[in-house]
Amino acid sequence: MIKGFKDFLLRGNVVDLAVAVVVGAAFTALVAAVTANLIQPVLNALGGVDTGSIGFYVNPSKPESYINISAILNAIITFAITALVVYFVFVAPMKKLSDLAAKKKVPVKADPTEVELLMEIRNLLREQNTASSGAGTMGPAKAPETGA
Repeated sequence: MIKGFKDFLLRGNVVDLAVAVVVGAAFTALVAAVTANLIQPVLNALGGVDTGSIGFYVNPSKPESYINISAILNAIITFAITALVVYFVFVAPMKKLSDLAAKKKVPVKADPTEVELLMEIRNLLREQNTASSGAGTMGPAKAPETGA
């Protein structure tokens, strides 16, 4: 049972997924800081001073009905930056390495298919039949003569 679990964990897809999750979580904090301290102030400057961001009220008499467009844009930008960093730091280099490793592999001739094997057997049987029928047309073999 433990061996099966170990094989499951060490399978390529599981390790790749774990790396992606950990790296994504680590970069999320970095990207969130950049967007909150650099991008969000720019968006807030465009949206006006009274609301602090770009957005609107569905019902102006209820402050909880405010739709914050800046927060949505912030989340989209955070996602895009995180995806770009993960792709260019991890995915692209790993693809390059796997492509280089694939070029170094020597192609191995594939095993013959069933049809190819059957054709080979047919040809061998045909050769045997031709050889045995050719030997039978020569007539019976003569015994060697002795000088007596």
